[in-house]
Amino acid sequence: MEIWINPACSKCRSAVSLLDAEGAEYTVRRYLEDVPTEDEIRDVLDRLGLEPWDITRTQEAVAKELGLKEWPREAGSRDRWVTALAGHPELIQRPIITADDGTAVVGRTDEAVRDALSR
Repeated sequence: MEIWINPACSKCRSAVSLLDAEGAEYTVRRYLEDVPTEDEIRDVLDRLGLEPWDITRTQEAVAKELGLKEWPREAGSRDRWVTALAGHPELIQRPIITADDGTAVVGRTDEAVRDALSR
C-alpha cells in the first residue's frame, strides 16, 4: 500500500494517523517532492476508476492561472489534464491510497481510508 501525501494537509495527516492506528504497512510518497510521472498518474486514475478532472484541485491558484475550469472534460482532453497534473502536482487531490488489491481511493475521509485497508 502506498499513500500520496502533502504533509501540510490535515486530511493527509489524518489518513496517516488512521493507517498507523490500524497497524497498516504502507509507503509514504510526498508527491510534491517525488512528483508522479504522467504514466503513474494514468495508472492511479485507472485504479481509481476516475478521470483526471475528478482528482484535480480546481481552487488552487495554479488551476485558476491555467484556466482549468474552462478545459473540456472529455476523452480527447484527458492527456492535457494528465500533463497538467504531472507538471503541477499541487493540483492532485490528496491523499491517494493505492490498495494492495490493485485499486485506489482518495482518502479524504476515515471511511475511505478504512475502505483501502479492507482491500
